[in-house]
Amino acid sequence: MLLIGKKLKELRNSEKLTQKQLAEALNIRRENYTRYENDKVRPDYETLIVIADFYNITLDELFDRDNKI
Repeated sequence: MLLIGKKLKELRNSEKLTQKQLAEALNIRRENYTRYENDKVRPDYETLIVIADFYNITLDELFDRDNKI
């Protein structure tokens, strides 16, 4: 199981946002976002895209995947 909660928390903290502020910016419920950060629930693909777009990163970067071949 791929866990991204730690990365989500790091990104949010780097922007100095609360979970509530970020959830509002992403137009999702704070409770859902909290579950993502705690790896209780995986965000769906569309939500992952919204999160990556918010931080202006790729999905590979979101998942800490190295793009080098």
